[in-house]
Amino acid sequence: MRSTQSSTSQREGLQRSMKNMRSDRLKQHPGNQADQKQPSDKKTSSKISAGGEEPIRTVMTKGVDGIGKTVLTQKFTLDWAEDKDHQDIQFTFPFTFRELNVLREKEYSLVGLVHHFFSETRAAGICRFEKFQVVFIFDGLDECRFPLDFHNNEILTNVTESASVDVLLINLITGKLLPSARLWITTRPAAASQIPPECVGMVTEVRGFTDPQKEEYFKKRFTDEEQASRIISHIKTSRSLHIMCHIPVFCWITATVLEEELKTREGGELPKTLTEMYIHFLVVQSRLKKVKYDGGAETDPHWSPETRKMIKSLGKLAFDQLQKGNLIFYESDLTECGIDIRAASVYSGVFTQIFREERGLYQDKVFCFVHLSVQEFLAALHVHLTFFSSGVNLLSEEQTTSLWSKVFRDKPTRLYQSAVDEALQSPNGHLDLFLRFLLGLSLETNQTLLRGLLTQTGSRSQTNQETVQYIKERISEDMSPEKSINLFHCLNELNDGSLVEEIQQSLRSGSLSTDELSPAQWSALVFILLSSEEDLEVFDLKKYSASEEAFLRLLPVVNASNKVVLSVCNLSERSCDALSSVLSSQSSSLRELDLSNNHLQDSGVKLLSAGVKSPHCNLETLRLSGCLITEEGCASLASALSSNPSHLRELDLSYNHPGDSGVKLLSAGLEDPHWRLETLRYEEAAATDHQSVEEVE
Repeated sequence: MRSTQSSTSQREGLQRSMKNMRSDRLKQHPGNQADQKQPSDKKTSSKISAGGEEPIRTVMTKGVDGIGKTVLTQKFTLDWAEDKDHQDIQFTFPFTFRELNVLREKEYSLVGLVHHFFSETRAAGICRFEKFQVVFIFDGLDECRFPLDFHNNEILTNVTESASVDVLLINLITGKLLPSARLWITTRPAAASQIPPECVGMVTEVRGFTDPQKEEYFKKRFTDEEQASRIISHIKTSRSLHIMCHIPVFCWITATVLEEELKTREGGELPKTLTEMYIHFLVVQSRLKKVKYDGGAETDPHWSPETRKMIKSLGKLAFDQLQKGNLIFYESDLTECGIDIRAASVYSGVFTQIFREERGLYQDKVFCFVHLSVQEFLAALHVHLTFFSSGVNLLSEEQTTSLWSKVFRDKPTRLYQSAVDEALQSPNGHLDLFLRFLLGLSLETNQTLLRGLLTQTGSRSQTNQETVQYIKERISEDMSPEKSINLFHCLNELNDGSLVEEIQQSLRSGSLSTDELSPAQWSALVFILLSSEEDLEVFDLKKYSASEEAFLRLLPVVNASNKVVLSVCNLSERSCDALSSVLSSQSSSLRELDLSNNHLQDSGVKLLSAGVKSPHCNLETLRLSGCLITEEGCASLASALSSNPSHLRELDLSYNHPGDSGVKLLSAGLEDPHWRLETLRYEEAAATDHQSVEEVE
């Protein structure tokens, strides 16, 4: 039998060995762009690490593609490996779903899976993890190819018992398998719902660059101050580009294009729409290929037959896999699209900034586009090329490649309308950017940029006007704010900003009358407010209309804002129901909410409390002064805070009727170590001396 000292020494040796290997691997496999400054997230890492305040078993981090989720997990692991942070953790096991997918036909025990990816644990003979502080990182849930069925799944509690990898994952996530472990899962928002909310202790979101950080990126990227200022000014003139630049990868694409354009162009405008930017990006990469690999000169035509073939093959792959929701591709996916794996390796070697071959940190080759938006652009280009060369509408359920399809082909308008319809029907918005690119490609000015790749052009100004009109009609319909906002981006790609300009003009002149706004104009106002970082910092409903109708129309802005002022806005329990949904939303940014002097009453507070109770609610300040709340409403709030005590620090109930029992219930929270409540204000509305009572823990 080994001595305790010997076992401890061996464990520490293994930890040191694993940390060194992890550090070496991560330094050899940096994020997509090494020069990207990624947003940090101390809150997430402190909750995962047991050294943090009240560690949570399972943390989910959401963020759009390219926002920095993978880099965040790599930084966590690297800091641990280099003894910079998280030293309470004995083992960190980072997995990616793109690597786990390869094992979907195989069975492993949890120990066996760890041994497969981290061979040093097998060599050390470690077969149990209950005695260690272990963190499992699962990066890229949106790339998962497993059927994660949490409702009909076998129960597994033994770490040495074998099962399919999806069964292991489900039991690990639900806590039936190795409940002592901590989990960190990253995902795009659209895939977050694959895991039941009750299995997730906390949800964080990587928001990307703020406006100052966008400027900082370009100032660091370009040493020439004048050039950096010119690029920053140009980006600010385009709403779409400025919004997209919160994504670090998009900043890199923009910098790549604008640097080349400023170097080579002779007059003319810089790209100002998303489609223009990606067309220029494709042209830049094709030009680099021609000079670097084909031995051509800068002035030679860059659309060689070989280049056209590569772009068309990659476009077909992009579209077929986008339809399936796949962001990464294995050999079987390539074969389905008619691409030989050797050809794919050539493509990745030639178009290094478009298509990438990866072997992962451990083994198994996979392919992907450098960013999802590049895949979406090439998919749109494929649909455009196919339609105007063969008459086949790939978005139509009835497709034919016969001679008759060329004679009686669909009108371009039908192609674009069917694309709008299909994107609006998508439950998770996976075709939103694709639609913007496809519509952008309909403009003659953009087709001119691709002359040589496009053998035929199509779509005239009349077609574009018909498409614009169709989009405006759809905006007028009752649809989710996210969908209407994307349609405004589509109008921008078609160079039509009439609806937005109309509302902006009213805002500038102070003549905006919300009583007369049409549904489309309300949507335009939401679009404008969501595009403004300043408006989202503090949103005051009274600036637009102190009414319940305005509140419900502008609910997406409430959801995206940090501080929301709704005092004296004639709100009722109907508004409380809507606010409850906002507070329960995983995507909500709301931290400070002022509902003072509205007739909410106990019935409204009860509805509001359901949102406060949600584990996704991160509200820190709640002001309910003068809302006709009695003991019953206080009981609802106390119950909600008992269920979710971790965030609310300030509660204002002054000028209400809490009664002794209501005050007692909430005051108890000030003494409860689990509650974060620091300030509780209460005052009987009928008190003659109007003395405010403030308790501070």
